[in-house]
Amino acid sequence: MSYNTTEVLVGGAVLAAAVAFAVYAGQATGLSGAGGDSYRLTASFRSLEGVGVGTDVRLAGVKIGTVTGVELNPQTYRADTTVSVSGEIEIPDDSAIVVSSEGLLGGNFVEIVPGGSPFYFSPGDEIHDTQGAVSLISLLLKFVTSDEKDAGEGGAAE
Repeated sequence: MSYNTTEVLVGGAVLAAAVAFAVYAGQATGLSGAGGDSYRLTASFRSLEGVGVGTDVRLAGVKIGTVTGVELNPQTYRADTTVSVSGEIEIPDDSAIVVSSEGLLGGNFVEIVPGGSPFYFSPGDEIHDTQGAVSLISLLLKFVTSDEKDAGEGGAAE
């Protein structure tokens, strides 16, 4: 059985592209082995719209971890959330955690807004200063209904 040189080269190129894609996918999803140390923090949000397990946790726009757990607390009706943060990053213990949006059409992510405390969170600590997701649709509805009310009041006064 004889193989054509062209077939071998094309097969090698396809194999190299598959390996490159697998490496890229591992890095993009945070599965790479670099910086394997991490620690968990918890937070309780009023609204966690658009955030789920696997969502990025960012600090100054840089990914430093992921959301690893989300569940509804039946006593408080809040979303209890667990995040995993890179062990290389020390977060001041007066920091806030906020659900942010990448833009009008972008997805949501969790952002840590660092405080100024000289003390840092330890593994398993809870971040108390939280701000949940703001629904763009509800903001637009408030804007539209307030304009309608204002127009109705202005028209009646004339």
